[in-house]
Amino acid sequence: MKDAGLSFRLAGLDLANPTMLASGILGYSAETLENIVKGGAGAVVTKSVCLDPREGYANPTVVQASCGLINAMGLPNPGIDEFAKEIRKVKSRLKVPLIVSVFGFSAEEYASVARKAVAAGANGVELNVSCPHVKETGSEIGQNPKRLAQVIRRVKASVEKPVFVKLSPNVTSVVDIAEAAENAGADALTIMNTVKAMAIDVETAMPVLANKVGGLSGSAVKPIALRHVYDVYEQVDVPIVGCGGIADWRDAVEFLLAGASAVQIGTAIAVEGPLVFQEIVNGMGAYLKKKKVRSVKEIVGLSHRS
Repeated sequence: MKDAGLSFRLAGLDLANPTMLASGILGYSAETLENIVKGGAGAVVTKSVCLDPREGYANPTVVQASCGLINAMGLPNPGIDEFAKEIRKVKSRLKVPLIVSVFGFSAEEYASVARKAVAAGANGVELNVSCPHVKETGSEIGQNPKRLAQVIRRVKASVEKPVFVKLSPNVTSVVDIAEAAENAGADALTIMNTVKAMAIDVETAMPVLANKVGGLSGSAVKPIALRHVYDVYEQVDVPIVGCGGIADWRDAVEFLLAGASAVQIGTAIAVEGPLVFQEIVNGMGAYLKKKKVRSVKEIVGLSHRS
């Protein structure tokens, strides 16, 4: 049953609460997605998928940092045709919106993957244009307002479902990129992807990751993500989904106060498991009750008005 105070509509999608599974941690199997929903998530975003199967990088692909995780997976995935089978399998069993993260090497590839994902049953797509460790896609598009706009317009012309755009913190101005995405027709913005990072083994004097460099997620990036959400909220009218270092209800509420309408959770799942969603939802509900707020929508961007 939906909580009247936490349920809301995001870019045309009905969510029982403002928490979502972030792309990149889990999300290629129907069973995994179902477990996340059982844990309390209001929506799920799959791992990123492209047109053809992709192996990704060799191990090691993840290294533990004192303040989070550094990963360089290389966007491994089975390709959209194979993944569409999982979408169809899980769609009938999920009671929450299913958003498929897509990427490509051209605007047409993004559009083709998005079309196939929606045809299989996706309620929306999230464009991964900001992966910091795959040079030939993602980050290059997300750093170029003109190329980003081309991708968004092509996808928008190809699907009739909400299009989320996941932005990178590894740019000169996230606000400028956000405005370009909004002007191109993005229905919502996810802020943010991982921050460029690496680790070096002092004994071997070699980078730990097989790809040498990767992206940092976890508690260390939360203040960065929060600042970007705060800045972008003042300049755009489309809803924002906050992502980066959210581990408890206080973190989630901070993002809403900064201007996010919802939050995505990823790295915290590795530590707390799927039930972290329910813990955050319960904490947010208690916060609203304490503050005598009827709807979670009332606190979105509240820090800008105080």
